[in-house]
Amino acid sequence: MNLKFRNKKITGILSVVPENEIKFDDELENYAFSKSQSMKLKLIMGYNKRRVVSKETTVSDLCIHGLQYLFDTNKLNKDDIDGIVLVSQSPDYFIPSTSHVIQGKLGLKSDMVCLDISQACSGYAIGLSQAFMLLDQEDINKVVVLNGDTYSQKVSVQDRGSGPITGDAVGITIVEKSNEDNIIYGSINTDGSGSDALIIPAGGFRTPSTPETSVLVQDNKGNTRSLDHLVMKGDDVFNFVQREVPPMINKLLERAKVNKDDVDYFMFHQPNKFMLKKLADKMDVTYDKMPNNIVENFGNSNSATIPLNISFNLGDKILRNSYFLCLAGFGAGLSWSSLLLEVGHLDFCEIINYNN
Repeated sequence: MNLKFRNKKITGILSVVPENEIKFDDELENYAFSKSQSMKLKLIMGYNKRRVVSKETTVSDLCIHGLQYLFDTNKLNKDDIDGIVLVSQSPDYFIPSTSHVIQGKLGLKSDMVCLDISQACSGYAIGLSQAFMLLDQEDINKVVVLNGDTYSQKVSVQDRGSGPITGDAVGITIVEKSNEDNIIYGSINTDGSGSDALIIPAGGFRTPSTPETSVLVQDNKGNTRSLDHLVMKGDDVFNFVQREVPPMINKLLERAKVNKDDVDYFMFHQPNKFMLKKLADKMDVTYDKMPNNIVENFGNSNSATIPLNISFNLGDKILRNSYFLCLAGFGAGLSWSSLLLEVGHLDFCEIINYNN
C-alpha cells in the first residue's frame, strides 16, 4: 500500500529506556551452549547489553515518565496535544486502551483523539502514518506518537534466540502540521500467512494462559520456553526481511524520484547486527548510512528501535541540521513498512532513563 502525505513534520523525538541494564556475559549460564559458542554469537549478532523493566513496570509507565519530563522541561505543552497514537503489543490491560490510561493519568484535555495500534517491529512508520492522517483534520495540529514494548517480560531467559537481544523502551515522537510544501512517501505491507513466525502462542482469547501453558519445554535447538513466551522462527524472519525489504525501499525511492545516494541515513528497525549488515550489503548501502548499534547497547525494543536509533546516532546533530531519512520496520505480522522524509532542526532529540 503506497502512501503520500504533505505539510507534515516531526518536531521532537524522546527515547525512554529503563535504567536497569543486563549484560550478555552475565547470562551465559542460561543457555544450553558452550561459552565459546555463545561468545561467537555475541560477536556476530551484536549481543552485549540491554535495558529491561522490572516486573511491575508497564508501557504506560515509560510513556508517562517521558511525557511528564517534556512537560516539566517546557519542551511540550500538554494543552497543545490533540491526539495520542500508541503503537504497542504490550498493553497494560485488554480493556481499557493504554492510550486512554495515559491520557487520564496525565490529566490531558478530553477534546482529543486517543488510539491504540497493535503493531510490533513495523509500527513506527505505521504510527507516524496514522498521525499524518489525523493532522489532515482542521482541528488537529499536534499528535504524540508513542512506540513502546516491554517484551522482556514475555521472553524466556533460556531462549538463546530471543533472550539476549530483547530490550524494553519507548519512543515519543511529536508530529505537527508544516507550512512547507514537503512531501512524505510511505509504504505499508502485510503477509498474515507468516503470522506464526513471531508469536506468543498463549495468553489471548484463542489460548488463555493456564498452568499448563506455563510449563517450560526445550526445543530441538536447545531453547527452553513455554507457550506463554515469545517464539521466533529466526530463519523465517531473516529470509522474510532479506526478501521483502529491499524491493519495498527501491519502490519507495522510485516513487520519490530519488536514488540511494540522496538518502542521508537509512534508520531501520534493529533486530540484531547480523541482519542489518546483511540487509545493508544486499541494498548496497554502507554501514555508516545504516546504523546497526542499537541492539548491542539497548536491545531490540520493537518499533521503539527507530526513534532510539535516531536519538542515539544523531542526537544533538539533528537539532542543528536536517537529514533526508529513510525509515523502515519489519517483523511480526508479518508486516513491513517505510517512510521517506526530511527530518531536522528538531526542538529536542534525546534519551532519558526510567528508574524501575
